[in-house]
Amino acid sequence: MNPRIFLSPPHMGGNELTYIQEAFEANYIAPLGRNVDLFEEAVKNYTGATNALAVVSGTAAIHLALRVLGVGPEDEVWASSFTFIGSVAPILYERAIPYFLDSDLASWNLDPDLLEEELRKAAARGKLPKALILTHLYGQPANLSRIVALCDAYGVTLIEDAAESLGATFEGRHTGTFGLMGAYSFNGNKIITTSGGGMLVGHNKTLLERARFLSTQAREPVLHYEHETYGYNYRMSNIVAGIGRGQMEVLGERVRRKREIFERYKEAFASCDAISLMPELPQAQGNRWLTTITVEGIPPSRLIRKLEEHNIESRPLWKPMHAQPLFKDAKATVTGVSDALFAKGVCLPSGTAMSNEQIAMIAQLILDEVNHG
Repeated sequence: MNPRIFLSPPHMGGNELTYIQEAFEANYIAPLGRNVDLFEEAVKNYTGATNALAVVSGTAAIHLALRVLGVGPEDEVWASSFTFIGSVAPILYERAIPYFLDSDLASWNLDPDLLEEELRKAAARGKLPKALILTHLYGQPANLSRIVALCDAYGVTLIEDAAESLGATFEGRHTGTFGLMGAYSFNGNKIITTSGGGMLVGHNKTLLERARFLSTQAREPVLHYEHETYGYNYRMSNIVAGIGRGQMEVLGERVRRKREIFERYKEAFASCDAISLMPELPQAQGNRWLTTITVEGIPPSRLIRKLEEHNIESRPLWKPMHAQPLFKDAKATVTGVSDALFAKGVCLPSGTAMSNEQIAMIAQLILDEVNHG
């Protein structure tokens, strides 16, 4: 059996151990410390975010965003349906009401025409959402110019789920910095990783400082442990942040390689009409975190099994939230786009340490299976 090819494994840059060793030498093993501070600075400098807060996951970042906005019971929070559960579970944490919107074919992200129509109806009812959680799927920016304009026009707070899209830009500006707040993920399979972690960024310093306070158990600034409200154990450890510092140093190279991997798959599939790749808006440059395809004629499960026979990891596209048993009673406006993408789609191995020969081999296995019918 060949060595396993994973979907998107960690790829270290070289200085991670140096920064971890610094934390050991300083005996700052617990949360907070110099690595955390410098990791936050690195993310701000790279993305242009005004404020940054390192936390334990992208989900924690989204949860803190909802909490500092005062989201609670009876509030509606709208969200992209075609996403990962971590994007929307925090709505339930605050006992708010999720409302899912379907995707467009131009980006696979939230459909701005659908959003405009639903906002118009909500305004007529006098019940606009408290916030919109917008996912940039598989590292591809949504149509931010349209969506930001709509949120501004209707007074809806935009939270960007940029968990998968660190390094992606729209009209030259980084995803995660368009909304009032944005969330990044550094999970083990992301474009850069800290093994597990996230970052909340935002323009409003008061909100970010409130999130910082809540992320450390909401301890009041007195000598003893005093609590006027409840918080969370959400802060990132100094060890994990050391990995993040090293990873930020190679992020530009990782984006370049991810996009190159996509182009190699695209070239390999160019003559096969049955295979389509995820599109990209003309104003956008995604990080191509995962190369994703849709296939006509055979079920995705068959391709996944074929690759697994060769010890190659792949997986279906996200099952939309409106189709999840957890949300069977949730409100949703569905056009069928994300359902169709889920029914036809596969995520391909996209690790930045892959060789071009491995990409070619994977592409040929897929072509052989598709052509076999």
